[in-house]
Amino acid sequence: MSSSRQRGLSLIETVIFIVVLGIGIAGLAVLYNQLTLASVDPLVRKQAVAVASSLMEEIQLRPFTFCDPDDPAVFTAASAAGCGTPEGVGAEGGETRYGPTFFDNVSDYAALPPMAGSIQDITNTTISDLTGYSAQVQIVAAGGDFPAAIPADEALRITVTVTGPANTQVVLQGYRLRYAPNSP
Repeated sequence: MSSSRQRGLSLIETVIFIVVLGIGIAGLAVLYNQLTLASVDPLVRKQAVAVASSLMEEIQLRPFTFCDPDDPAVFTAASAAGCGTPEGVGAEGGETRYGPTFFDNVSDYAALPPMAGSIQDITNTTISDLTGYSAQVQIVAAGGDFPAAIPADEALRITVTVTGPANTQVVLQGYRLRYAPNSP
């Protein structure tokens, strides 16, 4: 009789291999599920940053003068005393972001009501892809944020807060310094 050694796997070894492989694949499936759930967060955050940036840019592009931009002395007034309509924090004369009389100065945006649950563009049209997002603007005097060389009433701090789905929150802060007289 010749003794030959048999090679291969027994049935028990094969079953153990299949069980171990199944446990590993199940673990990877759970990990993959967690990663795909979390992958939406960067998109929501990126969208919130885009909304906040856009709103901040819109506000910072407005003038910050002693007089309301509709005042004839807007280019010559060296203080609020030289204005027929001094610019204060908040909107004057029925101005709104959406018209018919538009915000025409940075400080007017302090009167912007919060956009809750949806974001509106400059024409007051709700952007359907941004339902679930909210935006809020706060404008305050920021003189204490700068060296003493800048008087307290010569700077505004603009804070834009955007909240997205799953309470993702983005806060942007910017400053606007007064550049009057003789500047539009």
